[in-house]
Order: sequence, then structure tokens, then C-alpha cells
Amino acid sequence: MQSLPRGMAAVLDSFSHLFTLPTWVHVQVRLMGAILCQGARRVSSILRVMGLSQEKRFEKYHRVLNRTKWNSLFGAKILLGLLVQVLPASFPILIVVDDTIERRSGKKIKAKGCYRDACRSTEKLVVKCFGLKWICLMLIVPLPWCKRPWALPFMTLLAPSKKANIAAGKEQKTSIDWTIIAIRVISRWLTGILMTQGLRVNI
Repeated sequence: MQSLPRGMAAVLDSFSHLFTLPTWVHVQVRLMGAILCQGARRVSSILRVMGLSQEKRFEKYHRVLNRTKWNSLFGAKILLGLLVQVLPASFPILIVVDDTIERRSGKKIKAKGCYRDACRSTEKLVVKCFGLKWICLMLIVPLPWCKRPWALPFMTLLAPSKKANIAAGKEQKTSIDWTIIAIRVISRWLTGILMTQGLRVNI
């Protein structure tokens, strides 16, 4: 495998302990290929641009997302910590929340629901679609090459539909409920940062 640039490797090493050593090798290949390849970033395209088009055990790279066990919540914590470090000292920690619908209609997708399609709907016409609702939390970061700050996502939470929760015997939570839960978790993460750097949190 090609070696990563030193600066990139230093950042990615923060996530290495989320995975076993074999899986971490596959994660780095997928990441480098996703950066280098053009068009749709499928696993096959990633392996091709990395010179692994003849890889016989290509399923190992699929398993990074569909089989391998790793803690995505802890990964979000690490990513948030890295993003906070690049904030200017005088810039407050601003976190914004939004939800988005991932269109999915397969019978085996248990958490899907029917939601208003914000892209296709108008004031007079409401279009609905089947899919998964994700709650996205983003950190507002000022960038030197842009006048407007960017919202960089660091955490996504799946909000199952009411029908899915009833079938699973779970309590229904709205987007607001998931947001409150996420804010409480993030507040605990940021406690140490606030004490050491004296930053202000606006959510």
C-alpha cells in the first residue's frame, strides 16, 4: 500500500485505535482511493485507482462498513476534538443541527419511513418519499479562503420511523428528542475543552 503524506497520516492516526490492525489497513486504502478516484466512489472504483483491481479478496474492503465492528460514536468524538483544535482562539464553538432524508425503499430496511421530500416539495405541492432520516450535527468553522464559515459534519444519528420503533418495541423519538440527546453527549465531550481553553459554546 502507498504511504500517506505525513500531515494526513498524523491526523488519521487518531482514529487507528477504533479498528483492528487488519481493518485499519483496509480503511486507509479506502480513504486514499476515495480521495483519488473521480466520479462515484464505489469500492470497485477505489480499488481500481489504488492499483488493486485484481484483488481476489475484494470483499475485505466491503466489510469495513457492513461487517466490521467499530464505535462510530467514539469516532465522532475524536473528529470533533480535531476540528475544535483548528478553531481560532477567539471563535466560539458553534454547533448546528439539521436532518436529511436518505431515499431508501428496500423491504429489508427496517428503520425507513415516509417523509416530506424537502427538495421536491413546494408551498403548494407536498411530495413524500420513503427513506431513512438522519440527524446531522455540524461544527461551524471559519476558513481562510472563504468569506462564509463552513458547517463541517462530525456526527450523524439515525432517527428510525415511528412504525419501525413500534415494530421493535421502542419508544418513539422525534428529531428534537434526538437533538437533545446529542447535545447532552457533546456537552460532556466539550467539558474538558472549555476548562482548558475557555471557549464558549452556542448550540
